[in-house]
Amino acid sequence: MSHDDPAAQRPSLALVPTLAVAAVVLGVLVVLSGRYGYHRDELYFLACGRHLAWGYPDQPPLVPALARVMSAVSATSVSVLRIPSELAAAGTVVITAALARELGAGRTGQVLAASAIGASNILLATGHLLSTTTFLLTCWAAMALIAVRALRSGNGRWWLAFGLVTGVGLLDSDLVAFLAVAIVAGAVVLGPRRSLASPWAVGGAVLAGALWSPYLVWQAVHHWPQLDVARAIARGQSGTSAPRWQVVVLQFVLCSPPLVPIWLAGMVRLFRDRRIRWARPLGLAYVLLLVAFLVTSGKPYYLAAMFPVLIAAGAEPTVRWTRRASPVARRWSVRAAVAVALAADAVITLPLLPVATLHATPIVAIDYDVGETVAWPRYVDEIAAAYRTVPTGSRATTIILTRNYGEAGAVDRYGRSLGLPPAYSGHNAYWLWGPPPQDATTVVAVGLRPQLLARMFTSVRPAGRLDNGLHVNNDEEGVGVWIADGPTRPWAELWPEVRRYG
Repeated sequence: MSHDDPAAQRPSLALVPTLAVAAVVLGVLVVLSGRYGYHRDELYFLACGRHLAWGYPDQPPLVPALARVMSAVSATSVSVLRIPSELAAAGTVVITAALARELGAGRTGQVLAASAIGASNILLATGHLLSTTTFLLTCWAAMALIAVRALRSGNGRWWLAFGLVTGVGLLDSDLVAFLAVAIVAGAVVLGPRRSLASPWAVGGAVLAGALWSPYLVWQAVHHWPQLDVARAIARGQSGTSAPRWQVVVLQFVLCSPPLVPIWLAGMVRLFRDRRIRWARPLGLAYVLLLVAFLVTSGKPYYLAAMFPVLIAAGAEPTVRWTRRASPVARRWSVRAAVAVALAADAVITLPLLPVATLHATPIVAIDYDVGETVAWPRYVDEIAAAYRTVPTGSRATTIILTRNYGEAGAVDRYGRSLGLPPAYSGHNAYWLWGPPPQDATTVVAVGLRPQLLARMFTSVRPAGRLDNGLHVNNDEEGVGVWIADGPTRPWAELWPEVRRYG
């Protein structure tokens, strides 16, 4: 019997309420987008957008290209910069509801799926910022939806669409390849395999590879720096790196604790519900991805991109549970779980509180990224103050050299109006854009170790420390600023010493 026979038809689409949920999510993100400020990664994306390429050491070209487009609309508006992410987050809400429908959820289940993912920590946190993770979430959800269509119907043509979405997604994040491989492996192991035997599946793979190939060529020409970045992340040399055990534990936080029963029900259902046996490859894909990220010491949020799938699978059993004994109490308990998740996640991930009160809350300790969105203009003012201590006659041969791309991106974003020269850094793509000119004899060094500076220059003196004035413990707070003179070797020889991938 075909999967598309009348007995297997999907429920009707809850389009209007689903779009309403997506509109609410979009509205909240838009209204709050201008509070606080740029994230360090956003400052980096803006810099990458000014150096457009098919790749960068730590990412493919999509998000820098989007940053370039949005900065052309408004070069100074953080709200404009974030519009693509806000739209992607709303799109994830709609796709999650559509995926729930494919897995048998009626109108109530679809609205629950949309509401749960819309209230989740991971969607609100990434939807608020221009981030590769935002589009990864949307892409994985779309890939799962198309894969479910192919597996359910046996129609191999869906794999061509799968290849298209995968190829576009690979221009956002290499992690898209992990999901594609995991889904195909799941189908090979558990079936159904019929659609995979179609020439359309081969065509989809070729299409994805063709779209990804310019980035792969860039990586090959530059000696695969992405592998160096991955190794640095595995060693914990990233602000969001975490020990392996946290990859598992944080899954119960990244989608909000009140929503855990929904996605756990989805995980169980993908393996046990005989009515959707054709969807079992998605369940196995989750397991394979978990193992892969544990082995490679991936970041905990990598796996969180599967939450739209698990929530979509868990929506219908959750609705069925509410219709058993004490249905009124059970319905309200589910509504309360979503409401509590939304309230807690919004406070933690979105800039709701006055920035001056952040230090008195645990928010930055819980959500690292919030701390990285404050005080960049002040930090650049402090760097400029150090720069002004350089004798006027030496400023023409003075550069700014920073420890990381956030500091460099902030100098490039805010420094021109303060008379600062462009920034240099050894961090990721900034290293490729160096070295400084040979006549640069004085450096305002931000965050670099004094021991390293002492090897590179004949004279090093302290020039202050960065202070955000908010008592917020972020990565820049307390970082030292130094004035260094007299390079000990030509910059071409010094430059490899400051390279830092991660």
